[in-house]
Amino acid sequence: MGGKREECSLAEGMLRGGGGVGGPSGRDAPAAALRSSPARAAMEKARPLWANSLQFVFACISYAVGLGNVWRFPYLCQMYGGGSFLVPYIIMLFVEGMPLLYLELAVGQRMRQGSIGAWRTISPYLSGVGLASVVASFFLATYYNIINAWAFWYLFHSFQDPLPWSVCPLNHNRTGYDEECEKASSTQYFWYRKTLNISPSIQDSGRVQWEPALCLVLAWLVVYLCILRGTESTGKVVYFTASLPYCVLLIYLVRGLTLHGATNGLAYMFTPKLEQLANPKAWINAATQIFFSLGLGFGSLIAFASYNQPSNNCQKHAIIVSLINSSTSIFASIVTFSIYGFKATFNYESCLDKVILLLTNSFDLEDGFLTPSNLEQVKSYLASAFPSKYSEVLPQIKNCSLQSELATAVQGTGLSFIVYTEAIKNMEVSQLWSVLYFLMLLMLGIGSMLGNTAAILTPLTDSKVISRHLPKEAISGLVCLVNCVIGLVFTMEAGNYWFDIFNDYAATLSLLLIVLVETIAVCYVYGLRRFESDLKAMTGRTLNWYWKVIWAGVSPLLIVSLFVFYLTDYILTGTLKYQAWDASQGQLVTKDYPPHALAVIGLLVASSTMCIPLVALGTFITRCFKRKGDTPPVA
Repeated sequence: MGGKREECSLAEGMLRGGGGVGGPSGRDAPAAALRSSPARAAMEKARPLWANSLQFVFACISYAVGLGNVWRFPYLCQMYGGGSFLVPYIIMLFVEGMPLLYLELAVGQRMRQGSIGAWRTISPYLSGVGLASVVASFFLATYYNIINAWAFWYLFHSFQDPLPWSVCPLNHNRTGYDEECEKASSTQYFWYRKTLNISPSIQDSGRVQWEPALCLVLAWLVVYLCILRGTESTGKVVYFTASLPYCVLLIYLVRGLTLHGATNGLAYMFTPKLEQLANPKAWINAATQIFFSLGLGFGSLIAFASYNQPSNNCQKHAIIVSLINSSTSIFASIVTFSIYGFKATFNYESCLDKVILLLTNSFDLEDGFLTPSNLEQVKSYLASAFPSKYSEVLPQIKNCSLQSELATAVQGTGLSFIVYTEAIKNMEVSQLWSVLYFLMLLMLGIGSMLGNTAAILTPLTDSKVISRHLPKEAISGLVCLVNCVIGLVFTMEAGNYWFDIFNDYAATLSLLLIVLVETIAVCYVYGLRRFESDLKAMTGRTLNWYWKVIWAGVSPLLIVSLFVFYLTDYILTGTLKYQAWDASQGQLVTKDYPPHALAVIGLLVASSTMCIPLVALGTFITRCFKRKGDTPPVA
């Protein structure tokens, strides 16, 4: 009876911050008991391990280096001053990304458990932190794999000649091109109509598209085969998923630099707009990009690190992974902007050719008389010499601008499946470049999925209740099956709208809250000095003052600032809106989310964030009832 009361008091003391930054020496007794307990020793002995530290590093790189490096970082460079955006980005890497990555790897390696078990070990009241990570990873895995399904779809179509998105299809009467395609473009038509068969609004759910659905099943089958044997199979797959994208990016870099107009894109990227350094949004987006690019808060890094040898130098690996991740973003941007430059120059010159042809035919000019160099001069002459005729032609004359083409900022699926395909279709041997590109997307997507599923599976396989009744293969299969069935929602005609909801709201505020609580838990609940001594006992290295200052002060303040910004942004935005495809106009239009969509958004945000306080409250109530039940009756 007395033992249970002491256990409850200890947990309550830890939650109140009894460990402190210093963590009194008296607090080391429970940790020593934990380290020396026979059950824990048996678990550590039986726990599977990476074959070598290189496998672990490749797994972290494969997880961290994902689609965001390819389709979001270049967009942010484009939006916030090109080369000048690198200044806040690099600063945030050292004050936020690298320290928090090291913290999660160290926690996983020290506790030797998945996210739920790791935070429960620190304090039973913190089990909700691990549960919140699992919920966030579940949401991410549910919608993230549809990107791999789309990549499979485009990969299969890349073997056709010509590429199916390179030309508009004929209409039903075969008297001209499809009207929707003519109003949009061939790449937009293939994406919105052939791939998504998108509905005009989120209310029109439509039916499941069987071709994308089959691709989704294939994507989940590939993921299942990769995770089937745990670290044994994943450790071999990550060599491929982590290295192949770099090979493709290198090939694309060589090809991109030889494309006509590539230098225009690179000049646009590297020309700094120093005024953007005074823009708070540039700094906020730099911090956000570092945070989400490394995959902090999902529990994947904790899961990966839990399979390390206790003596592994996780500090060195945190530095390596974070530097490679950020270097990849910059490297991918160079490739992307060379493609941007080619696409922008191609569109600009095509626009000029159309204007020249229009003026030549309208004013019976001699062929070859009009050129891009004298176009503006001739236009001025025609406007003054033939004012009435020129005014009739004027509405058809497009305003061609290379700078406006370069400034057209696109991110996400629009960049991968519209902008890149637009550039690829104009390259020589376009099928080869298309196959390479979508193969790269697949490797990036599958590599990230291995980390997402590890964050879900590790706590489940660590659970004695579940693992006693089900083998690891069955647990993995059930997780993949459930995610695949739910993911069929994204293959419906309104599926892309639901994809945007999950992408925007499933893991933003919740991740910031998770990592904030993680940092506070290590520094002020477990005790920073105590954690430092654990790291020294594991690795034989003393914790540098830099990490302690960042963990204890800088990172929490920075995360709180980001949290406040996002919360304020949501409030000030008012009614949430989304981009819907209007087939009659061949373009996206803005619409308000209906009430049922807003309810889903609220549930997505609350379901993971509320895990933390609710589990803490439930643990407190349970322990108090146990303590009252153990109190002997008064005679």
